Amino acid sequence: MTTATFAPDDRRDPALRAGEAETLLGFLNYHRDTLRMKIGGLTAEQLATTLAPSDMTLGGMLKHLALVEDNWLVVVFAGQPDPEPWASAGDDDPDWEWHSAHLDSPTELRELYDASVARADTVISAALAGGGLAAESQRPSRHTGERFSLRWILLHLVEEYARHNGHADLIRQSIDGQVGE
Repeated sequence: MTTATFAPDDRRDPALRAGEAETLLGFLNYHRDTLRMKIGGLTAEQLATTLAPSDMTLGGMLKHLALVEDNWLVVVFAGQPDPEPWASAGDDDPDWEWHSAHLDSPTELRELYDASVARADTVISAALAGGGLAAESQRPSRHTGERFSLRWILLHLVEEYARHNGHADLIRQSIDGQVGE
């Protein structure tokens, strides 16, 4: 499902009784869909709107979460090189994805996000089939040298989405008054 056609009724609550992997993926997908709902139908100008005192935008958030998906699952977990546009972004601006999003159209941002989620889901599926939630990342933590478990990465992604979806609530309400989950 693409973000351009996402409707709030398409969002599904996580199962109340499920195994650990299904529960984690249920919450991750719920938060992905919440973000899709928050950016749905907005113009480029609206996606570039800030809410003082922050310079955070919904477009920047969408691009940032695309980077987060690719970084944690494709690069850290699977050990693959950075896909584009991250590979050629350079190191001059550590917040490049936030600052460059206004240069992308809403369609480009949505397609980038959906492509990142699709790559991440492919990695997750392969990992669950291979080693399950205990499967370890190819790349270690730069802080401890230990490898991350898939379980840890999925929980971290849920946390990252929950945090930014809170920001998205405030920004979206300031744009057009839309409130809700």
